[in-house]
Amino acid sequence: MPRAGLTPDRITAAAADLADEVGFENVSLSALARHFGVKDASLYSHVRNLQDLRIRVAFLAGGEMIDRIAVAVAGQAGKDALVAFAGAYRAYALQHPGRYAATQIRIAPSLAADSPALRRTAEITYGMLRAYGLDEPDLTDAVRLLRATFHGYCVLESTGGFGHSRAVQTSWDKAIDALHLTLEHWPR
Repeated sequence: MPRAGLTPDRITAAAADLADEVGFENVSLSALARHFGVKDASLYSHVRNLQDLRIRVAFLAGGEMIDRIAVAVAGQAGKDALVAFAGAYRAYALQHPGRYAATQIRIAPSLAADSPALRRTAEITYGMLRAYGLDEPDLTDAVRLLRATFHGYCVLESTGGFGHSRAVQTSWDKAIDALHLTLEHWPR
């Protein structure tokens, strides 16, 4: 019988918090069991295994992240939307490093197709890019460019990879300006 008070959502939220504290790769079912004061086996009534838990954390984090991005881009278009999108993305990645790491795992297409958060992410991202006059297959290429740029920048920033004296924010602003110009003059 499942332990009173434990639910998949509660376990997932605790795993996300733990990921932010110790790193996503260091989250374990044993650590969560200790957190809840139960035996490891008690968690298996709510999550199948560690991979199931990781996917749940990825969906939770992806939903949180796109909610922030959606608020930021509401009513914006073009460069203003890009700046807002990028800023919300970066802020989430830096404030929640473990959750952010979860959003980068590979998820089976069959599971991803059922995720409202992933669908919403695609809708908001593609909507922002359509303001630049992009259609497929250019939309996919532009999404990949943005993701690679944002992710690379956030990872380098969070690990202290920018050692130059120039302000990191200034370089970020220049990168977003460059992305805007690239999107406005997309090669066709």
